[in-house]
Amino acid sequence: MKLYLLSCCAAALLTACSGNTHNPATPTAATTSPADAASATANVADLDQQFVSAWNNKDASKVTAMLADDVQFLQGATHFVGKDEVTNKWITPTINSIANLKTYSVSTGTEGSLAYEAGTFSVDVLPTQTEKVMGSGTGNYVFVWKKAGDGSWKISMAHLEDLPVQEKK
Repeated sequence: MKLYLLSCCAAALLTACSGNTHNPATPTAATTSPADAASATANVADLDQQFVSAWNNKDASKVTAMLADDVQFLQGATHFVGKDEVTNKWITPTINSIANLKTYSVSTGTEGSLAYEAGTFSVDVLPTQTEKVMGSGTGNYVFVWKKAGDGSWKISMAHLEDLPVQEKK
């Protein structure tokens, strides 16, 4: 169960993150403010960098604030719907066990009030009370952003597909 949750978290994290739309081999680095991200046209790299930064800083309230009320989280057969369910079943149980999230953008796009990014991710899976070994995870992600009524951009959908977590030696 722990491995499954960690895999879900890793996948979701990478779905939400990616900072370099020009070089897929370069990890993201968060450097923009929320005000910059709420512009008329989405800067997907900036939005994703903010998500990655919040996740890596273990700022669950900031990650949750980036979710649309009707957000959907998909990973394999797992499907969570709504901000409360995604927060309670994905963010809260996994944010403290996933570290060093890095995303590598392969494709981005914007059209009106929607934007997306897709690519690959990597994470470190931290030891817990039940699982004493450090692991690493990788996978693919798609993250869809939508413009909210207040002009801010929110995560509308996170779709993660990841490989099994590998023990780090």
